[in-house]
This record gives sequence, structure tokens and C-alpha cells, in this order.
Amino acid sequence: MAKNTDLGRILLVGAGKMGGALIQSWLEKGTRNPSDIVLVEPRVSRAKYFRDQYNLYTFETPEAINAGLGDAIVLFAIKPQVMEEVVPLYKTLIQPGQLVLSIAAGTPINFFERQLGERVPVVRAMPNTPAAIGHGITVLCANDHVTDMQRADCKVLLDAVGETVWIDDETLMDAVTAISGSGPAYVFLLIEAMTEAGIDIGLPRDLSAQLAVSTVSGAGILAKSADEPPPTLRKNVTSPGGTTAAALDVLTAKGGLKSLLSKAIKAAKKRGEVLAKTG
Repeated sequence: MAKNTDLGRILLVGAGKMGGALIQSWLEKGTRNPSDIVLVEPRVSRAKYFRDQYNLYTFETPEAINAGLGDAIVLFAIKPQVMEEVVPLYKTLIQPGQLVLSIAAGTPINFFERQLGERVPVVRAMPNTPAAIGHGITVLCANDHVTDMQRADCKVLLDAVGETVWIDDETLMDAVTAISGSGPAYVFLLIEAMTEAGIDIGLPRDLSAQLAVSTVSGAGILAKSADEPPPTLRKNVTSPGGTTAAALDVLTAKGGLKSLLSKAIKAAKKRGEVLAKTG
């Protein structure tokens, strides 16, 4: 990928799993140079790692930043639980028209408008954990103050860790979080359940785990690359009266997998709505 030199600097707040994945992808893919990134990370050992490993400018607090950042994009990659105490610390650093990008689940756009000013351009993004290996999907939503150029900048930054999709209706974010944000955990649970079921029918643990992981990952790749939709792929592998059909009779019965997933996803969405109201 060619280096993108039009984005300017990025003030990245937080270098946890997602923040760290972004840094690594930006630098490895040439989306950003080390000199383009200013990192604020209060954990001394974590900040030292990125300073030593990638030669980044690092600070433990925003107050320690003593050089002007111009119109740097301010990207909050911190846990939703600490947003209330952390975000106000950046109000004096953010100039009119300066873009704020958040990847915190459950934190609505109006939270940033209340804390930083109603006219601040804000983009709310919901990536998922496969972004750590460059196979995530991120859904983004912007307020009315975000320009087309700023939207393009956000796309460049988050395309580095997978696919990006824009929505206009922020109320859909709780549903997005319930599907793609929380979704990897559902898949990991499926792998756990398949592994345990394999053990129950006589497979050694290591073999059962290998079969479960490879089957789920392979099926995902097939679903993504195939021309047919998942229902057709499912039918293609299901012979009438065969072993797969016997299993699917159980999974599709009343109270089976579809019903449980629907209840689980609705619960996740409801929790997201609660977090948004308290944010």
C-alpha cells in the first residue's frame, strides 16, 4: 500500500488491544509514518513498548503535550468506562473543526458533543476484535459537522484493519455492536461447544479443538468468498437423511440455535442501549 501523506498527524488516546492493532497496521501497511502518530498512554510499560518498538512520540497524560498538534485527528481508543473522566481533559487541545474519532462501544456521538463542544466533528466507529489480525469490520457513523475529507480520512485509518461500512442512523449502532462487535465471542463459544461435544463422543481434546477451529474458520472463509448465500451453502452440505441433517434437526428445532442466538443478540443490543443512555 502506498503511504498516505495527506492525513496529517494522529493523536491516539490509548494503546490497548485495538489501539495497538491500529498502530501496528498503520505502520506495517504504510498508512502512517511513526512521526505522524502521537500516543497518550498512562501505562508506563505500554508507552515504553511503543516508543522503543516503533519510535513513537508518547506521553502519559494530555497535559504533558507541550507542542502544537495542529489539526491532528484525535482518536479515542479507550474503554467506555473511563470516557467520562478522560475525554474532558482534551477539550483545550481540540481546535474548531478538528476531527474526533471514537472506537469505544456504547459511547454515543452526543457524549463527545457535550464534553468537547456541539460543533466538533465526531465519528463514532465500532470495530471488532479480528481487526487485530487485519480481518475486522468497522461500522462508522458521523455527525453533521464531519466533512467528506474527514470521512475519507477515517476510512483510510480503519481500512488498515479490515472492512469499513458507513451508516447514517446512529440508533443502529447498538444492533451493529450486538452482531459484529460482540459477534466474535459467539463464534468462540461455538468453537468451545464443538470441542467439548467432540470430546464427549470420544475424540482426544487436541484433535477435537483442531477440528473445531479449522472447521469454523474455513466455513467463514468459504461464506465470505462464495457466490452463494449462507442458506444455500448450508443446503449444499446437507444430504437428506444424512448426518448433517440429523444435527440440523436439533439445532433448528424450537428453542434451538437460531432461537438462542436471537435472544442473545437482543440482550446485547438492550445492554448497548443502556450503556448509551448512561454515557
